[in-house]
Amino acid sequence: MCIYYDRYFIYVILHLYLCVILYQGGGWCHTIEDCLKRKTLIYGLGSSKLMPELNFTGLMSNQQDQNPNLYNWNRVYMRYCDGASFTGDVEEVDHDNNLYFRGARVFDAIVEELMSIGMKDAQNVLLSGCSAGGLASILNCDKFRRFFPQNTRVKCVSDAGYFPHVKDLSGEYRFEQYFDKIVTLHGSAKALPSECTSNMNPGLCFYPDFAMPYINTPIFIVNSAYDTWQVSNMFATNESDPKGEFTKCKNDLNECSTTQLKRLQDFRSDFLGSVSSVTKSSTEGMFINTCYTHCQTDQSTWFGNATSKFDDKTIAEGVDDWFYDKSEFQKTDTEHVDPHYC
Repeated sequence: MCIYYDRYFIYVILHLYLCVILYQGGGWCHTIEDCLKRKTLIYGLGSSKLMPELNFTGLMSNQQDQNPNLYNWNRVYMRYCDGASFTGDVEEVDHDNNLYFRGARVFDAIVEELMSIGMKDAQNVLLSGCSAGGLASILNCDKFRRFFPQNTRVKCVSDAGYFPHVKDLSGEYRFEQYFDKIVTLHGSAKALPSECTSNMNPGLCFYPDFAMPYINTPIFIVNSAYDTWQVSNMFATNESDPKGEFTKCKNDLNECSTTQLKRLQDFRSDFLGSVSSVTKSSTEGMFINTCYTHCQTDQSTWFGNATSKFDDKTIAEGVDDWFYDKSEFQKTDTEHVDPHYC
């Protein structure tokens, strides 16, 4: 069930042998008050009663010209309404507010249902997600893999879900507090790699920087080094920029001064340093561009955008090479130093 007590449902199109599962994104909630707000959000991020119909685009498209390598796969859209990237696991119910922090159990129930209706026969399975869903695809990757026989090819793709452990404009790690509150409220530590949580504060293990070294299933990172959500909410935050000097710049790149572009370049350097430390293995994939955007596998940059290619390959083609072990694919945009619109 969702964080606010009501039934959960999924969008599913099932055949046999090939299956791609996509986590919906939608941020997190870190306090009771914050979680209560989610039950009224129009996107259904806290209640299935408000979930709108979704379009299958990008890597979920059934159009061969838009999604040439996955268009004929089984497609499952896993709706997001638990507020903790499907990691919550609290036995006690908050009866006063009718809140359930059980995202990890929701995930298990969904996968078990899919296995019972045919996914157990799949030969190739891809778990993906965007934003908070992209983080979920990292944190739940090993658990997802354990549902399948060893001879099933199972891999994970995180789109805009690599939230780096970096300093904000003021040089502080303020975002740490936010992740720590999420993990504490939702009881998420049980869903995070135990080797990580036994060595550091569990809140840090919500960061891919610290979790991925303990995850064995292959992961492909799709991310912009100038992710718009990360720039606004992790780097140039209201707390780190109390006078709002960075506001116009982060909302419109054309408003950025030379000094502000240099600060953004510093953020890019920190991001690249973070992601490179966890993608040293040849089993991991990486497509890091400099498009000023958030989430790319559900839009034209997935396959059709010529401004976002490496070695004349789109994100879709890079993921395909990596998934089927045709070649290693770890690409970073070194041609464009500044952020740009794609």
